[in-house]
Amino acid sequence: MIDLKKLTQFDTPTICNTIELFEVLPRNSGYMDGRIRACFPEMPPIAGYAATATMRCDQPRREGDVYGSLDEQVSRFAELPGTPIVVFQDLDDPAVAATFGEIMCTTYQSFGAAGLITSGPARDLDQVRRIGFPAFSNGAVCSHGYSHIVDLHRAVRVGGITIHPGDLLHADANGVTTIPIEIAPEIADAAVEFAAAEAIVLDYLKQGQPGVKAFAEARRGMMDAIAALGRRVRARR
Repeated sequence: MIDLKKLTQFDTPTICNTIELFEVLPRNSGYMDGRIRACFPEMPPIAGYAATATMRCDQPRREGDVYGSLDEQVSRFAELPGTPIVVFQDLDDPAVAATFGEIMCTTYQSFGAAGLITSGPARDLDQVRRIGFPAFSNGAVCSHGYSHIVDLHRAVRVGGITIHPGDLLHADANGVTTIPIEIAPEIADAAVEFAAAEAIVLDYLKQGQPGVKAFAEARRGMMDAIAALGRRVRARR
């Protein structure tokens, strides 16, 4: 059982650090790059399952094409194992208009989504901030152009990585990462121990007037604790 609420007690860098201990992914993979930024960095971390979609804003819908809709999108939240996070790939290159605004975010929030991530721009930022809905984008554009959802629940490419429907995500002011499902139930408890290991150095430095020798000892204590934690979590696999 994956406790999403417990995962959101940690910032996303701590989640990334903890994932590294399991050695199931290369350290330079599994997280979105710097093009995807928090629209509201002051909002707390979110965790949930990817409700993926693609969108176009540069051209009108073509007659005869099959498109997704907002109604269908929220109805398909039920296909996910838990709280949704909407993930849009903007198919326009370059992006020309906003892929979300107040109506969409209010709808997603009302149907239980924890937030939204898009490779395209945002708009209605003041309104979306007021409803307290975390969002991540590559910037802001005032118009929605010919905004329309193209398709739903397919693999998308956002922030340099591929996201599949149902992938587990964690995001905050620092960025967005995936959490491999096979280790997800263990991440929160391991993160508690990881944070405690880092506290060895942080607590020492907070005492004031640090010395190089004592600082080195504190760092060794931290690294030894992290190494021991890594051995334990890998041994349980």
